[in-house]
Amino acid sequence: MTIRARSPLRISFGGGGTDVSPYCDERGGAVLSCTVNRFAYATLIPGGERIEVRSLDYDTSVSFALDEEFVYEGQLKLALAVIDRFRRDFGLTDGLEVFLHNDAPPGSGLGSSSAITVALIGALAEHLRVPFDGYQLSELAYEIERVDVGIKGGRQDQYATAFGGVNFIEFERGGTVVNPLRLRPETLYELEYSLVFAYVGGQHFSSHIIERQVDNFTSGRADAVSAMDELKSIAHEMKRALLLGKLTEFGELMHAGWLAKKRMAEGISTSRIDEVYAAARAAGALGGKVSGAGGGGFMFFLADPSRRFAVQEALRENGAELVNFSVVQEGMRSWSV
Repeated sequence: MTIRARSPLRISFGGGGTDVSPYCDERGGAVLSCTVNRFAYATLIPGGERIEVRSLDYDTSVSFALDEEFVYEGQLKLALAVIDRFRRDFGLTDGLEVFLHNDAPPGSGLGSSSAITVALIGALAEHLRVPFDGYQLSELAYEIERVDVGIKGGRQDQYATAFGGVNFIEFERGGTVVNPLRLRPETLYELEYSLVFAYVGGQHFSSHIIERQVDNFTSGRADAVSAMDELKSIAHEMKRALLLGKLTEFGELMHAGWLAKKRMAEGISTSRIDEVYAAARAAGALGGKVSGAGGGGFMFFLADPSRRFAVQEALRENGAELVNFSVVQEGMRSWSV
């Protein structure tokens, strides 16, 4: 029997960065996001005397004896940490072949690392018949990424990919609440038609940016703290605008959010990103941002459909690669074949 799982990648419209401790623990955070039609996949083939893990994207593999101690390092460290947690806590004792594939590379800003983690947890839970709900799945992925492996980051990615759809996610010390947004169909169609996505490249080191963001907050740097507060407030306003179908206001709020986000830490934007952003705005984009922590990867913009083509041309002229995404409502799904 082969067991497979997939988990969608995500974009966050506003509030990204307020989901990172200690800010969200002390002041509460809020992120508006949606999942898109790009996925992380995990495939399990049970059996054998070893545990073998292969990344189809990097053509990299590791192999361990069933009782061998794992070392969390290299490109497959998250996968090894997931399997190790299932060995320790959920009774995984048999051999496995594991194959991993992601529709977007690490550093894309689309939450690909969390998506692959959630997909692998989902496949192992299917194999061992461990019943997880969306919250349990998200929390386990967060613990493995942030505690077991020690990767710096926030909480939004795990919840977005586990639940799927358009969500307003609130983060407090006492826990996280996922609020699915029931958009009118015409609002969702218009949103998809108004969004323009582009890959701009560049180096994307989210952990470094997040470390600077955390340092700015803990040291009480006033401009950075006020920027985080503003981002959270804008995320609430964006939720309201989206629910009411006010996409022009939504785009303008996206622009205000990007200006605030750039104040949180050095490295969120670069001269290259600023040039691309300015060109898109000059062509008619109402607002936009870099997806993820910043520094590079994917950017997206919202424009009135009458200006959509002009924005796309401006991005092409600035060397960006246009990409088409659409919103997907499903979160992680697992199945057997």
